[in-house]
Amino acid sequence: MSVSDVLTLDNVRLGGKVVLYRVDVNSPLEPSTGAFLDDSRLRAIVPTLNSLKNSKVVMIGHQSRPGKIDFTDMSQHADRISRLIGKKISFVADICGEAAIEAISNLKIGEILFLDNIRMHDDENSMKKASPEETASSEIIQKLAPLIDVYVTDAFAAAHRNSPSLTGFSEIVPCIAGRLMAKEIDNLQIAVSDPPRPYIAILGGTKCDDSLRVAKNLIDKNIIDTIPVVGVVGNMMLWASGIDIGEGNKSFIRNALGEEFQETWDLAVNLYENHSEYFLLPTDVAIEVEGNRVAMNVKKLPTDYPIYDIGISTLMQIRPLMINAGCILWNGPASYFELPGFAFGTIEILNMCTESSAVTIVGGGHTSALVSNRGVVDLVTHNSTGGGACLTMLSGGFMPVLDSLVRSNNKFRSILSSLELDNR
Repeated sequence: MSVSDVLTLDNVRLGGKVVLYRVDVNSPLEPSTGAFLDDSRLRAIVPTLNSLKNSKVVMIGHQSRPGKIDFTDMSQHADRISRLIGKKISFVADICGEAAIEAISNLKIGEILFLDNIRMHDDENSMKKASPEETASSEIIQKLAPLIDVYVTDAFAAAHRNSPSLTGFSEIVPCIAGRLMAKEIDNLQIAVSDPPRPYIAILGGTKCDDSLRVAKNLIDKNIIDTIPVVGVVGNMMLWASGIDIGEGNKSFIRNALGEEFQETWDLAVNLYENHSEYFLLPTDVAIEVEGNRVAMNVKKLPTDYPIYDIGISTLMQIRPLMINAGCILWNGPASYFELPGFAFGTIEILNMCTESSAVTIVGGGHTSALVSNRGVVDLVTHNSTGGGACLTMLSGGFMPVLDSLVRSNNKFRSILSSLELDNR
């Protein structure tokens, strides 16, 4: 799919309209104080809020999920976004009850209110496998839909999920991609359809199952040139190539994947046996010995110590590929970068991304947070706000939120004028 398959803010004028705006501002919070550790998802929605400055905006979103320590109301999110845009956002401790309905009904042009954590409503948590028609029957939709003119979404980070607030409005009101959603679709589509060549995909982190599905998708599409594998993904591919990485490192992979291990292992072996020419495996690693970083050539494996980083020789092989690339996709750290002694490989890959003239797409999760925290967002082409959503899109998986946007476009685009939404 592409942005042309959905309605965007460039297709409509929403001045004076009541806009229900679904965001994903789920953020890491400091456990003892609840303070934001990273507000990049909040900053990412500012362009859409600026575009809706002449509308009546009702925001809905979530923070964590029931039972977790960081499951909170949305009051501090409303306050933080207020400071980011320099405009008051009112918080309403309700979702679709009388208080919410009254607040929406009293909205004036230019005003914004933020309803409470949508996951505090049972329907949001219990209808994850429901059909579009079933989600549309949720109390959330039935109570809020009559009060709004359109639904705008920037919840890309949850686009691989299904729930009433994410997909339930598509049959009832026009559903429109916000600035962030359109940007995510636009840039990630480059990575899976027509990237400038040579195309290099650096896949790392601990999500071996997702990363290897991305690798398979890119190979099947015949659009990739080289796939350097790093981090735990690199360790697994070394193992799949026949190199014993040590029982402790193999156990870590088994435990991390759980029930997904056998399927992922079979995929890793299949990829190496049939497509090894695409993969650049680590030639050296760094192991942790009593708190110290120790370099090791992979020819000296196995090891009883944990492999926590790639080595200098591996980085020297990756560097010319990135310098000469037309497009770079990077998803997943190369190391246990939270430990200062093992951040080297990940930081060096980040530096290579920022130094390259290639189209650089950073694929969400820990990698995206690192780019934000080090203040180099402006030095990459696209820094995705989605972790699992980004990986699902890159692997060719089904995206319920994107599907709902396409369906709503097919239903409402031709009758925009009758809905008093000027087609532009």
